[in-house]
Amino acid sequence: MSIATSAPISIDRATCADLDAADPLASFRERFALPDGVVYLDGNSLGALPRATSAHVERVIAEEWGTGLIRSWNAAGWFEKPLVLGDRIAPLIGAGPGEVVLGDSTSASLFQVAMAAARLRPDRRVIVSERGNFPTDLYILESVQALAGAAEPLERRLVDDDGPGLDEVLGDDVAVVVLTHVNYRTGRMYDMAEVTRRVHEAGAIMVWDLCHSVGAVPVDLRAADADFAVGCTYKYLNGGPGSPSFMWVAERHHAEARPAITGWHGHATPFDFEVAYTPAAGVTRFRVGTPQLLSVAALEASLDLWAEVDLDLVREKSLRLTELFISLVDTRLAEWGVEVVTPRQSSQRGSQVALRVGDGYAVMQALIERGVIGDFRAPDLMRFGFAPLYVSHTDVWDAVDALADILATEAWREPRFARQGTVT
Repeated sequence: MSIATSAPISIDRATCADLDAADPLASFRERFALPDGVVYLDGNSLGALPRATSAHVERVIAEEWGTGLIRSWNAAGWFEKPLVLGDRIAPLIGAGPGEVVLGDSTSASLFQVAMAAARLRPDRRVIVSERGNFPTDLYILESVQALAGAAEPLERRLVDDDGPGLDEVLGDDVAVVVLTHVNYRTGRMYDMAEVTRRVHEAGAIMVWDLCHSVGAVPVDLRAADADFAVGCTYKYLNGGPGSPSFMWVAERHHAEARPAITGWHGHATPFDFEVAYTPAAGVTRFRVGTPQLLSVAALEASLDLWAEVDLDLVREKSLRLTELFISLVDTRLAEWGVEVVTPRQSSQRGSQVALRVGDGYAVMQALIERGVIGDFRAPDLMRFGFAPLYVSHTDVWDAVDALADILATEAWREPRFARQGTVT
């Protein structure tokens, strides 16, 4: 059953329950440790805990670390984990074997690949990104501008929904374009292949941030002919807080690309302990130092689950959930002036929906107290993420139902809901 958003429709909770009964992904919900009484719509910020993760991490601690000790670098394959798990992420992003490697944080990985990208165009003086990009991407690019510019920093140009557009900032002086596939605030999704084509026509290198894409929407980096990509694993991939990022480097750049940080694990022969750095072949050269193996173990458990998932079904359900949510917002929340900011056209939408409503922070805090967890992004957006493996259609109904009641009763006006914590 499809939920159209071109016109409001009549739907009730029983209809949502019928959709859940017919959902081919419904069985995956039981494989996550979801708290009772909670509707979790923040998987676009931190994914839920897979039930298998705790036992797997405990085994790594007790057996591989506790019993194996230093021997586990060889016996348990610790040293190769960033490449082994990279190969397991590859099918989720349209990559091939030997093209993906785990990194540190997403910020560190972006620094690695953005510097490598800029070095591939040494005669060009401009880096392009987007004003609405996640701030850490813009901050990291400031460092790249300063360090890749040699005598003087590179220039930065930012595209914006209100102008200028991409075609207005592209030119024969642009070295690198860094964009996020799905916007963290609005959920708007770029046409990856078309944008990459335009960037390449200008002679620039294309870097994609996949943090809000991988595990939720179709990604095919090779088909799009992209150059580099980074992503995180703690959102839709459910690797847990602090789980490692990943880097993808197109095979055509493996021989020439020079990462920002030349670390021990990226050396061609690390256990020769040579004084001078010699880059390893391929994507391995983007490794830096010792992987955070307990976080890697948590990610490994989640990837076991993802190996069973049909990504086409994930996208189909993602669209059903977001279309249902938008339709219910239209029909039930219009009287309070709630605005859907996320694109209504499915080809332009990721797996989240952002709403604009007055006093959105306080409204979200009241909603969280009711057991419906989303988040808020300043200055005025409430975000709701729809992770298809564990969010149900009745979750969507219950979330809108709770939000309608909060707005109708003005429960959000209680002063305690206006007090901001460090993390919003």
